[in-house]
Amino acid sequence: MNSGRLTALARLTFGTLASRVYLGLVAAVTVFVAVDTLFVRHQDASFAGVWLFFLAAPTVFVFFMGGGVLGDGVSGSAPFAYAALVLSVLIQSAALGAFVRLLRDRPRPVHPREA
Repeated sequence: MNSGRLTALARLTFGTLASRVYLGLVAAVTVFVAVDTLFVRHQDASFAGVWLFFLAAPTVFVFFMGGGVLGDGVSGSAPFAYAALVLSVLIQSAALGAFVRLLRDRPRPVHPREA
């Protein structure tokens, strides 16, 4: 990929307000999950990490289905889960940016003025 395409992809992923709000929400939930996992004592397991998967759905599940083809050792590992989450969030942020750009840059219909 040349630098022009990378720049355009970065603008789609990080450049629109909708993408930034989505990424900010993911970052806030990630901090919440990290604090809950590291500093809060639970008698039972916490389901805080599920919120990250809700934000990364449906693309994260596509990665997990693809990882299932590679075997349980790959798809069940923590590095694969983290990489799938990060890639899913970035893909969805780029898709959100592309959708916003599509709506913003579409041609508007011309209406004749009424006299």
